[in-house]
Amino acid sequence: MIILVTGGARSGKSSFSESLYENKEDVVYIATSKIYDKEMEERVILHRQSRPLSWRTYEGNYDLKKAVGEEKNYILDCVTVLLSNRMFDITKDEEFISFQLQGQVENTVFNELKCLIDEIRRRNYNLIMVTNEVGDSLVPESHIERVFRDIQGRINQRIASVSDEVYLVCCGIPVKLK
Repeated sequence: MIILVTGGARSGKSSFSESLYENKEDVVYIATSKIYDKEMEERVILHRQSRPLSWRTYEGNYDLKKAVGEEKNYILDCVTVLLSNRMFDITKDEEFISFQLQGQVENTVFNELKCLIDEIRRRNYNLIMVTNEVGDSLVPESHIERVFRDIQGRINQRIASVSDEVYLVCCGIPVKLK
């Protein structure tokens, strides 16, 4: 089963995702955050403390299918942070991101996710992917912010299309979309 959970910042999407594996021991938490400063370090610590100690954590943004082991249940949190990290790695020296380069970023991230999804399906395991819904916001001011928003929206559409279930979480309330 492949599940996509989307919502805004602090909407409850991660908590909802974790609750779907309540009372399960065989869970791998795929964490995509990179710690760049003290504030992010504190966020990661709080996030780790929110989940069971028995869950294994895999940290990374590349070769995510390497996270897949003997455990049957996986949470990837978060697709948005994965995109942010990969987009920076690919475009960090660019002031303008052409449509061609945008496509490269999008396809790189989607292919990474698709490899993970394919491995999960091949083994008949479960995967929950957490992402941010970015389509309900104001139009970002800068070119790079608009590019990021557009790529994130397209990635969300693509992974929703290959997911078995899709949920939108708003104010801590999940609504099943698919």
